[in-house]
Amino acid sequence: MTDLTQMGQRAVAAKYELQRLTPREKNGVLARAAKLLTDRTEEILAENARDMRNGEENGMHPGMLDRLRLTGQRMEAMAQGLLQIAELPDCVGEVLERTVRPNGMEIEKVRVPMGVIGIIYESRPNVTADAFGLCFKTGNAVILKGGSDAIYSNLAIVRVLQDALEECGVCRDAVSLIEDTDRKVTAEFMRLNQYVDVLIPRGGAGLIRSVVENSTIPVIETGTGNCHVYVDRDADLEMAADIIFNAKTQRIGVCNACESLVVHSSVREFFLPKLAGRLREKQVELRGDERVREILGEECVPACEEDYGREYLDYILSIKTVDSLEEAIDHINRYSTKHSECIVTKNPEASEKFLREVDAACVYANVSTRFTDGFEFGFGAEIGISTQKLHARGPMGLRELTSYKYIIRGNGQIRP
Repeated sequence: MTDLTQMGQRAVAAKYELQRLTPREKNGVLARAAKLLTDRTEEILAENARDMRNGEENGMHPGMLDRLRLTGQRMEAMAQGLLQIAELPDCVGEVLERTVRPNGMEIEKVRVPMGVIGIIYESRPNVTADAFGLCFKTGNAVILKGGSDAIYSNLAIVRVLQDALEECGVCRDAVSLIEDTDRKVTAEFMRLNQYVDVLIPRGGAGLIRSVVENSTIPVIETGTGNCHVYVDRDADLEMAADIIFNAKTQRIGVCNACESLVVHSSVREFFLPKLAGRLREKQVELRGDERVREILGEECVPACEEDYGREYLDYILSIKTVDSLEEAIDHINRYSTKHSECIVTKNPEASEKFLREVDAACVYANVSTRFTDGFEFGFGAEIGISTQKLHARGPMGLRELTSYKYIIRGNGQIRP
């Protein structure tokens, strides 16, 4: 069994080394890591093929297989993600506030690394490089616990990252991977609060719930994505069809894909057949209420209560009919996982009301939910999408992986 105590101790030692690195030194490591990922793509793809074969033999869901799969293009995106992080301004050391007290004491609030970050994730080997890049840029050591489904891919990627660190004269323990896939080890990892400063889960609802309920380490919760698109009575219906088609079908195995559609009753008769025709291209299964089925007939199966709250990660879409914007907002706030929600409308007042009243990390007007992504927001690769409200919310980039401390300067002040 993995000795997590030793791993934690090495990560703590590494974090102090990382906090002494200059921005130039950190960027040099990231550039070298990107180059090695490109140079050793075939080595990593061969290990990913082992994971893919195991997943197929074990009957893994197509959406999860899509998350697991690496290609030359995805490897290039992984490398480019590290280069983009290197190009971003280094936020560590940034002075957030500065005040001078009446007694002459100067107080600065300064951005600092978290320390050691733990990440537990499932079936997405690209997270391995993304997590390293963001944590390293912010001076944090990172301990990774990937799922057993991606173990060979993750091992190969971490080897490359550690080799890049070593070539640049930096401690390999800046990134470490827990190789033991036993769930008991995962449970033990969640209690490593003596060494790990924050734990971030990335995966399905079951994983996230388990971490939140069992961790003794402070957790930043990344949520599942039951993302809605609401087609308003004043929507541009061509635009609405395009947005839904993209949000639902561009990539099904991601948390920012549209899973639920809400349609104003006044446009259902014209819009729903049009949309169904588009979604038929991808063989999307439609599950709707009675008023939807009045229009679509047997092309739409009856939706049950559970359908309105599900993250399918599949070619399935639930559809709910409403009679007002207020009803749409109420429905979305009831079933949302607080990830990403969208309204399609030409009415600016409806748009602003929706943006103001829907409770989610990212709320869109006339934009596909697929843009909830650190890369698309200009943050570089992201560590995850936070759906909670403390410390970080939405795509978590560099700033969300830092804390702050107060630095006080004086000339002999004493408290009376």
